[in-house]
Amino acid sequence: MKNYDYDLFVLGAGSGGVRASRVASSYGAKVGICEEDKVGGTCVIRGCIPKKLLVYGAHYSDEVEDSIAYGWDIDIKSFNWETLLKNKDNEIDRLNNIYKKILSNNNVELFEGRGFFIDKHTLQIGDKKITANKILIATGGIPYLPRINGVERVITSNEAFHLKKLPKKIVINGGGYIAVEFASIFNGLGSDVTIVYRGEQILKGFDSGVRGFLANEIKKKGIKIETSKEIVSIEKSGPDNIVKISDGGKISADTVMFATGRVPNTSNLGLENIDVEVDKKGAVIVDRNHRTSVSNIYAIGDVTNIINLTPVALNEGICFADSVFGQKDRIMDYSAIPTAVFSLPNVATVGLTEAEARYKFKSIEIYESNFKGLKHTLTGRNELTFMKIVVNSESKKILGFHMVGSEAGEIIQGLAVSLKIGVTKDQLDSVLGVHPSSAEEFVTMRTKVS
Repeated sequence: MKNYDYDLFVLGAGSGGVRASRVASSYGAKVGICEEDKVGGTCVIRGCIPKKLLVYGAHYSDEVEDSIAYGWDIDIKSFNWETLLKNKDNEIDRLNNIYKKILSNNNVELFEGRGFFIDKHTLQIGDKKITANKILIATGGIPYLPRINGVERVITSNEAFHLKKLPKKIVINGGGYIAVEFASIFNGLGSDVTIVYRGEQILKGFDSGVRGFLANEIKKKGIKIETSKEIVSIEKSGPDNIVKISDGGKISADTVMFATGRVPNTSNLGLENIDVEVDKKGAVIVDRNHRTSVSNIYAIGDVTNIINLTPVALNEGICFADSVFGQKDRIMDYSAIPTAVFSLPNVATVGLTEAEARYKFKSIEIYESNFKGLKHTLTGRNELTFMKIVVNSESKKILGFHMVGSEAGEIIQGLAVSLKIGVTKDQLDSVLGVHPSSAEEFVTMRTKVS
């Protein structure tokens, strides 16, 4: 066998790449990894973690207001955007250093820079050439921007974490996770927020009941939603931007954010030099073992555009390392993956939507509930919680859990465990609820709505 510098070299030190590298190293492989930005990837540096920190910050405006009903008289003079960003940045720096220590402690050598394929075993990183027996592509995704006039004036989620000033008025183009979460963040911090989305309803792909319910809840908070419309151009007008909409309307805003999806980060990797097959979106095509069209090259995470979630990338990294270096033949299971949208209120779901279940099964049962939580019986806030259970009528197995409400992301985790092991509606009904809590509603719904 040819003598390579490394048994495995990983492109991208995000969640998946770091996990794969350290697990491979634990099996005795000599491993190197490169990263052109901070270590931790999209989730840790410019995604899930900083975004949820901002969500935490945004929810305090309601909490302070609600505290009055519980006897508190809190004097909050103002909100300081710069303080929130500084503290967020300090935490991201801390996590970056932790990830570097994880690599170092697991004998994974870190190279700072972007890897570029010279051939299927050779990479150029800055002025260095590295050879490796096996190479793993884990470069993640980047924000997508459409080609319209004035697009150079917009920000994406990347820039949203580093704005010098909190927007007074912001237009957010998009209706997915990122758009809805940032709409809640800026709304909670005091900005005037408008969502413009080309679809009929926000959160495409989620259960229809969830989509409509969340839209109503965030509208109550003052977020404006313009659906079935697109932004066609953006023009500068003094200190503001004039956003032109496909229906002929115009919106003035100091900040315009595009959250129109992400694309695989595969440009300028030199994939054309090694004939790695990609799809029309640039995603690296892999088999069930995460192997590409080139036998010694693999890919995991958002760069494959299979299911773009951090826990998926992490588990793909484990499956790859276990199979290739641990001889365990681990195959990633993509079924029943729980997910949450950290809007205000939260959305959380696991399993099939009602539409998916109706398409797949002969007969299903639907259980739904919406109610005002105990907390708001005193505050008087018109905030509701929504829960939904999808059941196979024949087997009585639960097919899906869906929720919109406070702490939905926390509540769904336990339900995901039960769904994964095949819980039935009868078994769910036999469980005693934790009283008083919102979560108990999932084990007390008895009346079918459909």
